[in-house]
Amino acid sequence: MAEDNSGSGKTVGFALVGTGMIAGFHARALADVPEARLVAVVSRDTAKARAFLDKQPNGRNAFATASLAEALARPDVDAVIITTPSGAHLDPALLAAQAGKHVVVEKPLEISAQRCDQIINACQKHGVKLATIFGARFGDANRELKIAVDSGRFGRLTLAEAACKWWRSQEYYDNGGWKGTQALDGGGALMNQAIHVVDLLLWMMGPVESVCAFTGILAHERIEVEDTAVAALRFRSGALGVIHAATSVYPGLPRTLAVHGDKGTVVIEQEDLVRWDFLQENERDAEIRDRFAKKTGASGGSSDPAAISHLPHARQLADFVRALNSHGKPLVDGKEGRRSVELIEAIYASAHDGRVVRPGCDK
Repeated sequence: MAEDNSGSGKTVGFALVGTGMIAGFHARALADVPEARLVAVVSRDTAKARAFLDKQPNGRNAFATASLAEALARPDVDAVIITTPSGAHLDPALLAAQAGKHVVVEKPLEISAQRCDQIINACQKHGVKLATIFGARFGDANRELKIAVDSGRFGRLTLAEAACKWWRSQEYYDNGGWKGTQALDGGGALMNQAIHVVDLLLWMMGPVESVCAFTGILAHERIEVEDTAVAALRFRSGALGVIHAATSVYPGLPRTLAVHGDKGTVVIEQEDLVRWDFLQENERDAEIRDRFAKKTGASGGSSDPAAISHLPHARQLADFVRALNSHGKPLVDGKEGRRSVELIEAIYASAHDGRVVRPGCDK
């Protein structure tokens, strides 16, 4: 890592692997992190990588290549961000770890818990840090909710709801190449779109004891994975929960997370705080409600996948740089990233077999 003239830490050089839509969010996010620098972009076509860099505010001096090995051999590359299709995360992650480069993987970490484990184990073996992108954890409202959960303000947690009722057109799947395929998407509305709110649900409520689910392909053709799913959960704490996931709901609704207990309720739509009610008020409650009183109405990609903000990515990449410079732990490491994949696998198994499934115990 190079010295950072600001004196706040060492500059971390990143290589981006992949040039799809989400790679653009990462490039813009890196430009917002003072201690991060975009060093290289890897694509199967060098010209495509160069064209991608020409569109980025921080791409002028970056290196374009079709060879991951060439990028990994560069001493100014400290970390790799993998933005390939979901089912193609494993191989570049293993190669990066073997080369001694730190690894950031766009969600999901991989499309099965077993493949997630291979990435986690490789990073541990080679002594490099690993993070999974779940930018929703860095949203202000979600952070306040997490503090309230951890401080016991809900009393006994009783019920939680996670909803990602979005819309994707048939053209989205037809033009996506890998989207809607089992091999590279690994699943549909749950694995691709709703996984963000699934991660939030687990972050707030803890591990799931058992799940019962139904999935279907109801509004699209020529896809191999679900566009509609519902699941009922029992958490290890005894609380119950539900998940709604869809790309079949026109025109698409804001992602919603609700946490309930016998002493409180909080409901968040995308980044908007809809309810913040506790039996026992404290001095911060009024300030929190005032702070979030002006709703942004952000869609968060409910109907347009390009309509998300790069700012959550910037916050998470800043956290990753902090972890590297402080020899600490990223907030969302590989093990955290694995949890949502394991739960979604259990949901798929339940829907396929028509039975209650215990995540991590039986598939």
